[in-house]
Amino acid sequence: MVRQADRYDGVTISLHWITALLVVVLWVIGQTADFFPKGAFQSAYWSTHVVLGFLLVLVILYRVGWRATAGRRLPRVDPVPLHILAKATHYGLYLLLAIVLVLGVANAFVRGYHIYDLFQLPQLGDKDLRRPITVWHGRAANVVLILAGLHALAALGHHYVMRDGVLRRMMPGRAV
Repeated sequence: MVRQADRYDGVTISLHWITALLVVVLWVIGQTADFFPKGAFQSAYWSTHVVLGFLLVLVILYRVGWRATAGRRLPRVDPVPLHILAKATHYGLYLLLAIVLVLGVANAFVRGYHIYDLFQLPQLGDKDLRRPITVWHGRAANVVLILAGLHALAALGHHYVMRDGVLRRMMPGRAV
């Protein structure tokens, strides 16, 4: 049983799951957008990727600020080596997300994206940087997804193997 005092606060939980959802949706869009023929649909699909990417920047900035100031801290559950690994994974995810987001924002401005044909981001920087920034953005996004998958597997391991309630601490809804 997980008591309310043993759970993260609602804002932290919401930000965690919003981040996870945005990361997965952005990755799927990034992997599938070029399957569509050039035209209005593909342009809108890429616009969605860019807009959601900027939204993720805001969510991550808010999440880091919330965590640093008001987010609930919970006691360590793991033995020290696993706790260190968990902390390293969390910091790695934040660092990689920052890299992906910086590269994504740079990519959007180097390209001068048209957003839903309503407005255009200013084209800044050397257009020859488009390809390398796109490649590194995609590679870093793949690494984020892999690390996030390992993070999810670890949470499931806590839940089904260790049965220590760690996963329930981050689940939305009322405590049981």
